Amino acid sequence: MADGPRQLLALAEKEAPGVYAIRPLTPLSETALITNSPEDPNLGSELRAELATADRIDLICAFVKWYGLRVLEDSLRAAAERGVPIRVITTTYIGATDRHALDRLVRDFGAEVKVNYEIRSTRLHAKAWLFRRKSGFDTAYVGSSNLSKAALLDGLEWNVRLSSVATPAVLNKFEATFDAYWNDIAFEPYNPDLDAHKLDEALLLAGGSSASQDSKISLSGLEVRPHPHQADMLERLRVAREVHGHRHNLLVAATGTGKTVMAALDYRNLHKEWGGKQYPRLLFVAHRKEILKQSLRMYREVLDDASFGEALFSGELPRDWKHVFASVQSLTDQRLDQFAPEHFDIIVIDEFHHATATTYRRVLNHFRPKQLLGLTATPERADGLNVQDTFFEGRIAAEMRLWEALDNNLLCPFHYFGVPDGTDLTRLNWRSGAYDQGQLGDLFSADHARARIVIKQVRDKVSDPMGMRALGFCVSRKHAHFMAKCFQDAGFKAAALDSASKPEVRDQVLSQLKSGEIQVIFSVDLFNEGLDIPDVDTLLLLRPTSSATVFLQQLGRGLRRTPNKPVLTVLDFIGQHRAEFRFEEQFRAMTNLSRNRLLEHAEHDFPLLPSGCQIILEGKSKDLILGNIRTQLKATVQTLAKEVRSFDTPLLADYLRESRREIRELYKSSNSWTSVLRRAGLADLPEQPGEEDLLKRVQAFLHVDDRERAEAYTRLLSDDAPSYESLNARDQAYARMLFFNLWDKAGGFNSYMQGLESLREQRSLRSELRQVLDHVMGQADHFPIPLEGPHAHIPLKIHSAYNRSEILAALGVARLGGQMPGSFAQGVLWDESNQTDALLITLEKNEKDFSPTVRYKDYALTPSLFHWESQSTTADTSRTGLRYQQHSQRGSHVLLFMRRYKDTDIGKAQPWMLLGPATYVQHEGSKPMAITWRLHYELPADVWSYSAIAAG
Repeated sequence: MADGPRQLLALAEKEAPGVYAIRPLTPLSETALITNSPEDPNLGSELRAELATADRIDLICAFVKWYGLRVLEDSLRAAAERGVPIRVITTTYIGATDRHALDRLVRDFGAEVKVNYEIRSTRLHAKAWLFRRKSGFDTAYVGSSNLSKAALLDGLEWNVRLSSVATPAVLNKFEATFDAYWNDIAFEPYNPDLDAHKLDEALLLAGGSSASQDSKISLSGLEVRPHPHQADMLERLRVAREVHGHRHNLLVAATGTGKTVMAALDYRNLHKEWGGKQYPRLLFVAHRKEILKQSLRMYREVLDDASFGEALFSGELPRDWKHVFASVQSLTDQRLDQFAPEHFDIIVIDEFHHATATTYRRVLNHFRPKQLLGLTATPERADGLNVQDTFFEGRIAAEMRLWEALDNNLLCPFHYFGVPDGTDLTRLNWRSGAYDQGQLGDLFSADHARARIVIKQVRDKVSDPMGMRALGFCVSRKHAHFMAKCFQDAGFKAAALDSASKPEVRDQVLSQLKSGEIQVIFSVDLFNEGLDIPDVDTLLLLRPTSSATVFLQQLGRGLRRTPNKPVLTVLDFIGQHRAEFRFEEQFRAMTNLSRNRLLEHAEHDFPLLPSGCQIILEGKSKDLILGNIRTQLKATVQTLAKEVRSFDTPLLADYLRESRREIRELYKSSNSWTSVLRRAGLADLPEQPGEEDLLKRVQAFLHVDDRERAEAYTRLLSDDAPSYESLNARDQAYARMLFFNLWDKAGGFNSYMQGLESLREQRSLRSELRQVLDHVMGQADHFPIPLEGPHAHIPLKIHSAYNRSEILAALGVARLGGQMPGSFAQGVLWDESNQTDALLITLEKNEKDFSPTVRYKDYALTPSLFHWESQSTTADTSRTGLRYQQHSQRGSHVLLFMRRYKDTDIGKAQPWMLLGPATYVQHEGSKPMAITWRLHYELPADVWSYSAIAAG
């Protein structure tokens, strides 16, 4: 008996009696390992069979060879004749690709080809084929084979054959990642008629031959478009100016990451914002002719204006004095006297850590520009102070995030070893967020056992200890000289330097480290100015620091890329610390993980670091660090109250600054600032009826990050707050957002006015909320963009964060007598009044970060294309499915909201960022539909980095 009806999925054409269309020897539903051994079918024959039945073909490989292409030419021609789309991604890796093979792929087989011309390093080593079929029996080959004769026929190559039946999640990931690469600007379309010469030059250069002097290889569009890490910093610089109102700003980025490019792009942005007619008057100051020449050239490329700018160095004098690139030495007192203080609109000063020198001081003291931008890789000065404290009120407007630079292959990968050293630090005094430096120095300067552990670890972890170039960071001069003596006694060539070292001694020792005459320098307060040694390959962290800034400054001394340095080795020596010491900041700086996720990843030995990096916690150090982080996570209201009592301040901002705690720590377990003050005996207002429940809602305001909303909420929370009825329509919308954020089920009120009026007696709550709003606005790092057109009346800002109550209230869906935010749990919403579909997307749907299946449903393809999977019940022929597809023709709209995780670190629902309006592009499938949306505004760079399958 038959089991019942089944769907017919394929028909095979009968070519002769008993002979049907070619098919692979491996059944389409199975997986297999193909090794090109005599017992296996060779990869070439299997690929020919796959090509015969494929409806779409994708290939990614490091290089394409002519004879490899010839093995498959008949099958590729047949596929082209059937109209099968073929996409190929390849590179110029070691100059191995045959250009005429790519020409033939395009011309003879109709393939679309994209090439990565990157020549600094080649990250793409993937070799894989994907064959999609309308029948649903998709297959893929992933392994070691490029498109070459040896790989396809007789080489000792291993390739795994996958199928959508046996390994559907892997096929989904393959397609998602391939599409991400395909849409990445680093992979440029190849047209033989237009790009043949460019490809020839790139292949010559990558192969080690000298290309023609006048050739100019475009590296991923760097001349006109910033890399993601640069776009991120430029946005934060814009936020510093336009959201926070700062006219003087400091940009900090490691050498080699494009500070000058960012300055030029920032100038171009300001030019557009200021009207785009005449270029703003610019003064660019540096201390070396080479920097000025390079900077002038970069500005001309970014502005696409070969006549922009004039030089004031090496005897050259400007004629117009409007856009001047000047050496600091040329800006004498006599020269400066010729200019009014407001002559230049924008002043950019490179290597700003020199700014305390007299030559720079006179420039800074003379001019009053509309915007001042300082550029530096090292904001620390030789005397241990920071230029941000001296010139920028302690602020750094935009600082390169370590993980961004590593993800973008701009810095050397690191291997960090946390090594237990057995030192007991619990009895040392703790002052102003740090150990007593005198006691710390005395302890370490007499600890021979610890020094022996350091030497042993160097011998164990460094491949060639006598050939290393190492820096050791010490607590004091005494400690530095003690460590140098211990290493000398162990047979190393070592030296000690500090800020008191004579310049000629310092120069000599640095020169000896560069040349390899000595292996290690131990220093204190001297990891900055003048200490630029790219070949440093080992760091010894011999002083405890819970400051992420200091830790990153130390790490940065060894992260410069060089051809001879495959990895930076970091040895961090970890003792038994006081409860006040905090490990989390340095690890969060290395990993970009929130505190809860840091703990989880540490327990799993950090499985998701940037490519090439490792964090290894040895022996007891793992227990010490995990215990320390857990202790900080468990900060109870009693602990917080004790701290507040010791600081003796009723002001939230003062406490956060002194304790260096994050504001979210206060609001875990339904705590609040008011409840902590009451427990500490510092609250001066009596508790009001209903206050306790309202204080539990303060955490729902920690995400507010646009000025208009913060100011609207603050007005409504003031002592003389206006009545609801007196507000204009937009402010009434903000009032409803505030109302439902405090009472997501209406709180028993009959009107918005009644609810807001009840806040007048809640003086403690209102004071706390105002302080919270003031603090969180200072942390905002995305520029809010107002909605336009049919959504202009809605008080939501693109790239700002909102919780469910605010979204529903702003759209007018939440209302008294109707929908309550507290009872809304869907991920999609049709807003009839605004004719808008609101899609609320959570990227990481599983509580476990390492789920292999859910990640490939919703993700960014590019900064402006987003792949979204509908609800499982939505068919492409349903009313909702058709509305998604036809929204432009029907006059309806789509708004995308996205969050990374479901919950925050404190166990509360994470808010969504409004990505803005989107337009339907295409879809695949039904129940669910996999839809590609085009965003009207590109994703912020940091959001793109975590929402993309393969960013950077």
